[in-house]
Amino acid sequence: MKPYAVALGAALIMSAASSRAGAALTECRVPGIRNSVLCGVVQRALDPARPAGTVIDVHYVVVPAMARRKLADPVFLLAGGPGQSAIGVAPQMLGLFSRLNNRRDIVFVDQRGTGLSAPLNCADTRREPLAEQADPQRQLQQIEACRTALLKLPYIKAPADLGLFTTTIAMQDLDAVRLQLGAAQVNLVGVSYGTRAALEYQRQFPAQVRRSVLDAVAPPDMALPVSFSTDGQAALDAWLAACEAEPACARNHPALRADWHALLRKLPLATAAAHPLTGQPERFVLTRQMALAAVRSALYVPAVAAALPAAIADAARGRLEPLLGLNALLASRKGVQLAMGMHFSVVCAEDMPRAARATDAPGADFGTDQMELYGKVCANWPRGDVPAAFYTVAPSQSPALLFSGGLDPATPPRHGARMARALGPNAVHVVVANAGHGVMAIGCGRDVVYRFIDAGDSAAAVAVDAACLKAVPRPPVFEPITGDAPASASAPAAPASR
Repeated sequence: MKPYAVALGAALIMSAASSRAGAALTECRVPGIRNSVLCGVVQRALDPARPAGTVIDVHYVVVPAMARRKLADPVFLLAGGPGQSAIGVAPQMLGLFSRLNNRRDIVFVDQRGTGLSAPLNCADTRREPLAEQADPQRQLQQIEACRTALLKLPYIKAPADLGLFTTTIAMQDLDAVRLQLGAAQVNLVGVSYGTRAALEYQRQFPAQVRRSVLDAVAPPDMALPVSFSTDGQAALDAWLAACEAEPACARNHPALRADWHALLRKLPLATAAAHPLTGQPERFVLTRQMALAAVRSALYVPAVAAALPAAIADAARGRLEPLLGLNALLASRKGVQLAMGMHFSVVCAEDMPRAARATDAPGADFGTDQMELYGKVCANWPRGDVPAAFYTVAPSQSPALLFSGGLDPATPPRHGARMARALGPNAVHVVVANAGHGVMAIGCGRDVVYRFIDAGDSAAAVAVDAACLKAVPRPPVFEPITGDAPASASAPAAPASR
């Protein structure tokens, strides 16, 4: 394993210490953030039931408010995944919080198992040969090798310790950070899995939440391996129908649905293509799971999904680089790499026990591949205890703003709508029809979040005007430039090729 936390930790350059609100914070630098920030650590028992046992360090970064007379309620970012480092995504997220940061501290806590906080990292396989990435047995072997390596970490004394990274325990860590900072209340901003974490923090510490923003809502009772197939299929079907209804897309790709199903029928297929990250030509077997993963990955971002018609048409004719490239485009972004050990510790404990009882039907194309993969992994992964109350959502005592993207293949509006009903009259659910997985970064989204959190009273917060998001357009279909020249009297046109 090559822990991401090692590289990040080496880059956090500590300098003069300062004291603020009782917390021992040190001035430090975070790669990607222009100005110095403050770094803190809170020590936590790995097992809350054994306070005298193993202790881990939970790391966090505070971006201080710009104003001298700052407001007392900081904004806490809860990252996605599960398995994403909040400190790792801080440089990308700070731009969304610039107005809030004028008078409020912004806090990024690496949840236990991620980033610098007792990380449970597995090897980064994104540059491995395509043949290995496509082999499901190889994937299981890598996960088993990761589990074996994690058991040798100094803070993992027994296999059962891998079960001590659940959302419930992690949110107790988060409250310890709040206490160390001396904040009576906090504003929570959760993204994707971070919305589940925010809901769990609110369940345990309702009086400490002033506002909560839940972007791409992942409910606590969502069985991820099942909804993965159901919601991915719904997004794909809607996207194919949208292409058929759009004149330009229908004209340029009249056989898109047929091309897609023809590609699936060919799989598994022995083929060759250049690796999207290394550029090296490789021979491998393209599997159904690999093709579906590429399509689903692109659907997360509508601007990327706009290139899917051309990529699918090419793939159906044997040219796979565009489709594989779309998958790698998102997977290679900074902050996307997950701590997969933490990911499995959460999913195996919280999602898989409910998967067998889930009523969602698997997608016709996506099927049960992910359910089967997680089932095999979780059969050997130590499973933590999850309280029954974790799966319940009570009416919120404080205002909650929920965002859903109408094109989201992972957390579509049906999940946000259900959570809004459970949270009650203090919740407002904003659906952005042409958004994908995540709304805050689109158009006026950051301004809506600012107005919601900055509102002086609950009534004003719940009445926040988000109409500006309704105008977000669907990106037009992307058509690659082929380089074909128009016909001329002196040179006949060459046959079109793709």
